[in-house]
Amino acid sequence: MLCAITLNSSRVAQRPLALSYTGPAPRFQQRSNSITPRSTAPALKADGKGLEGVHPRAPLLLTLNANPTPRILPDEKAGIIVSHPSRNFIPAKNDNTSALTSFAGDWVLFHPVYTSEEVNTVKVLRLERKTTSDKIASACVAVLRYGFDVLSQYKHKDIPTGSNMSLQELRAKGYSMDDHKWLLRILFLETVAGVPGMVAATLRHLRSLRLMRRDAGWIHTLLEESENERMHLMTFLTIKQPSFWFRALVLGAQGVFYNAFFLAYLMSPKTAHRFVGFLEEEAVYTYTRLIEDIESGRLPEWEDMPAPGIAIDYWRLPQDAKMLDVIQAVRADEATHRFVNHSLANLNHTQDVNPFALREPDMALKGTKIALERSEAADFINETRVILDEGVSKPSSSSLEKPPMSETISWTK
Repeated sequence: MLCAITLNSSRVAQRPLALSYTGPAPRFQQRSNSITPRSTAPALKADGKGLEGVHPRAPLLLTLNANPTPRILPDEKAGIIVSHPSRNFIPAKNDNTSALTSFAGDWVLFHPVYTSEEVNTVKVLRLERKTTSDKIASACVAVLRYGFDVLSQYKHKDIPTGSNMSLQELRAKGYSMDDHKWLLRILFLETVAGVPGMVAATLRHLRSLRLMRRDAGWIHTLLEESENERMHLMTFLTIKQPSFWFRALVLGAQGVFYNAFFLAYLMSPKTAHRFVGFLEEEAVYTYTRLIEDIESGRLPEWEDMPAPGIAIDYWRLPQDAKMLDVIQAVRADEATHRFVNHSLANLNHTQDVNPFALREPDMALKGTKIALERSEAADFINETRVILDEGVSKPSSSSLEKPPMSETISWTK
């Protein structure tokens, strides 16, 4: 079978495994640089843990009673069991509308999944503000952060060296925060963080329609970023539901921020992506402080808290994962967004291909490097071409070699 792919082909076709898969196109998860069909992913169990929803190649096997223990239907030979302890997959015969509200599934796009080693490679980095555009974006983030700090009551000063203050004293003097204040901070941050990716994807989508040409992979990455931030919010909402007044505050902030970012992206996509990169720098810093609090015992409420089920499913965490594992995965996501947006800001948004449409970089690269320069992005794309053309193991992302390749790559099977 002869298959061909160009840099302008769709994201589904760009998945190497999709080119050789003879059955229905599978959905994918990604663990670092390996692209794995979700059909081989763990966490499909009859006890409801690791919910994947209806598997693309599996029959509908289960129905659930009022008893949360799943009842397996006659055909058990398929070997794939899908369940949910609190949902009925098959509605009652006398109610043909209940499926609209009771059907559960894994409604997520392609996203990275990290190993325990990868989440610890993330560093707090700051991009040097060189241009006027950079300085404007940085100033806007500084104003936005100040507003976040006030509204979420965020106070986290550096603890004096040699201090022997008790936990109560640290919290009273603003050197540490309790779980309630941390949740306020995170919930407010994530409700706003999911806006830029959706706005940018919408505008690029409309631009593609107006010009009647392909978008070169930008839309997919931006939508994935937006959904990833939304999944952060869904995760923390399992711990605490915000008050009516908090929701009203978020509603107002979201309305203002959406329209402001919409106008900013229309005027200067480069500045808008740089703004998001700076915003993600602050997010990485905030989550790093949170991780330090948990590891040092200054947040005992979360030390032994089990990870929410939605987080275990989304990041493919171990079933015994703790809240610390969730925070580390969230920080890795924020480092990815920092790297991606600063890299996109270095590209020509009207001509350049999105280098991350074909392949996700190493976490070791995303966590320790602030961005790819335009020439490095071109090298990264050429590395990807080599991987797809030769079908060999990926070379180190840090090498960023640039071999001569044709615009079209072919496989023979």
